[in-house]
Amino acid sequence: MSLSHRPLPWGLLGPWLALAAACLFFATQSERFLTGENLSLVLQQVMVVGVLAIGQTLIILTAGIDLSCGVVMALGSMVVTKLAAESGLPVPLAMLAGIAVTCAFGLVNGLLVTRARLPAFIVTLGTMNIAFALTQMYSKSQTVTNLPDSLTAIGNTFALGGTQISWGTLLMFALYIVAWRMLSDTAPGRHIYAVGNNAEAARLTGISVQRVVLGVYVLAGFFYGIAALLSIARTGVGDPQAGQTENLDAITAVVLGGTSLFGGRGLILGSLVGAVIVGVFRNGLTLMGVASVVQTLITGVLVILAVLADRLSNRGAR
Repeated sequence: MSLSHRPLPWGLLGPWLALAAACLFFATQSERFLTGENLSLVLQQVMVVGVLAIGQTLIILTAGIDLSCGVVMALGSMVVTKLAAESGLPVPLAMLAGIAVTCAFGLVNGLLVTRARLPAFIVTLGTMNIAFALTQMYSKSQTVTNLPDSLTAIGNTFALGGTQISWGTLLMFALYIVAWRMLSDTAPGRHIYAVGNNAEAARLTGISVQRVVLGVYVLAGFFYGIAALLSIARTGVGDPQAGQTENLDAITAVVLGGTSLFGGRGLILGSLVGAVIVGVFRNGLTLMGVASVVQTLITGVLVILAVLADRLSNRGAR
């Protein structure tokens, strides 16, 4: 049995059952919930966090964590928008520059974790503050507007069965398929699971643990850069205040999707389901007229329950 197919804390169907139960509940509370227009809106609302969660999943699978993902995404988005809207750089080059910045942060995180052997929690807490400060200084805390149309094109929609679907939503799905195939069917994917399951055992089998972990952080930075482009497309501006809660939302999505915080267990597609669960809860509670602070409280409870289930599953596996 491959590492990627070991039993999951929630089981393979756990996140899907939770999503189905949430949809059933909210469908009984609001007639608008199950409409195509509303469900498409939910997917548009979660596409940024959903892509962040891909990078976060890769890191958590190696028993790490990244608290900086949201603000690194915000910094990348400011680099892209300022270069494209204010410096006149061609949009493709501006996009590449933004992704390069987020990958550079991933490289720094990875080097500090692997070479300096610092805890990932402390490293990414520090780089989170650094990225936030750099974002504010670079943008002078000013929102960038009047963006080129090509920069926001993936935020446009097309009609499918009478429902407007965002191109960004399709991009999110495509990225999940690519990540899933990489983790399931390639040697680097199997190495990620092996390192998270038992780093020392992986090293003894000839796997370069440091190289795997470093590569994961850089690859996560790439996904943060893509998330920055989706954030720009969705909002139509470069917002220096963006990303301040998305780090916790991404971790929430990964945990709800059944990936173990202890590393080595989980499926990338579960993180997509986890992101949709969060989006469904927030959308459904909004339709019910529940205050945003209560929505945050409920999300926190969901995270604790998911971690508790993971912990009990780990005990049972021993």
